[in-house]
Amino acid sequence: MKRTRFEETFCPVARSLNIIGDWWSLLIVRDALAGVTRFGEFQKNLGIAKNMLTARLKLLVDEGILRTQPASDGSAWQEYVLTEKGRSLQTVLVALSQWGQEWLFDKGEPASVLVDNHTHRPLQKLALRAADGRELQPQDVKLRIANT
Repeated sequence: MKRTRFEETFCPVARSLNIIGDWWSLLIVRDALAGVTRFGEFQKNLGIAKNMLTARLKLLVDEGILRTQPASDGSAWQEYVLTEKGRSLQTVLVALSQWGQEWLFDKGEPASVLVDNHTHRPLQKLALRAADGRELQPQDVKLRIANT
């Protein structure tokens, strides 16, 4: 079955899911944010088949989320590093992590938690805010078509 593509839709969520909508892509970005740069490290951490990892890395490079560069240790290998576009996905991953922590773990069940590297304290829960700083609820937000 051919996968539906959403390149022409007005919906930024649908367009985003064209690129990062499978779990492997977001897990690759998660690992890259944690400092993973080498193909073998991604493969070992994720347990993903080499052909699938190759395809996902190619897509992420083609879409400008990752870029390749010569290995920092001077070896013949290449490294995958996040671009600004890729680093900006951190907020998406933080939101998913916080949602999962709240809704997918039993009370007392061990789970990883994101912490501020400076204070070592958990991150404040993300919230939607209006331009004037008010916290918004789902009923306070509506969709409209805008020219960007």
